[in-house]
Amino acid sequence: MIRIEELHKSFGGQAVLDGITLHIPRGEIFVIMGGSGEGKTVLLKHIIGLLLPDRGGVFVDEVDICRLSRAELRGVRKKFGMLFQGAALFDSMSVGDNVAFPLREHTRLKEPEVRARVKARLAEVGLHGVEHKFPSELSGGMSKRVGLARALALEPEIVLFDEPTTGLDPIMSDVINQLILDTQKRHRITFVIISHDVKGAFQMADRIAMLHKGRVVGQGTPAQMREDPNPIVQQFLAGSSQGPVVRV
Repeated sequence: MIRIEELHKSFGGQAVLDGITLHIPRGEIFVIMGGSGEGKTVLLKHIIGLLLPDRGGVFVDEVDICRLSRAELRGVRKKFGMLFQGAALFDSMSVGDNVAFPLREHTRLKEPEVRARVKARLAEVGLHGVEHKFPSELSGGMSKRVGLARALALEPEIVLFDEPTTGLDPIMSDVINQLILDTQKRHRITFVIISHDVKGAFQMADRIAMLHKGRVVGQGTPAQMREDPNPIVQQFLAGSSQGPVVRV
């Protein structure tokens, strides 16, 4: 589904991605983990074509998106949904209009169909009757749920998450992680999650890759990562606790 080959990116002479190679299978939850400043978000921007590499390629269904025209790239991006840090909701729009925004921009659905899909996506993330609320009226957890509903609105093949539990308390982080897991199981689409939340990664992931100084220093299933002999991986995991998953 997504193949990243020898990806290099520098800013101001400083290497941020230093030869990243990853294969992300279709229909799995793939978590890219690491500390702050290790290149996770820069990698995510390459996957969706917001940044171009200095060297290397990003292949989506075997198409190198780094070589596409702007119009061709727009076509590929229709396969993607995205949940940004902080949900990135439009403050001036109601919840319903936030979720409807991609439908109105990118489809020819009639307004009753748009409203029906908005209602369905919000119900799927456990929100009912909030269409007329505004982002300022929502808790952090509710904002994340609305962001996920919007990411799913166009029924994408791939959803990208940039630190989905940032700013949430531990209990709500567990709730959002479980919601992501349940949603992926329901749709069987590919989720790529950028996170420094070790506990959440082990709750959700089919596979995990860890970045350190712009390089992949470990990757595999959660069980394989626990046994990885690399001391950098073990140091990062040392403070984690894979406790019980909180159900929504």
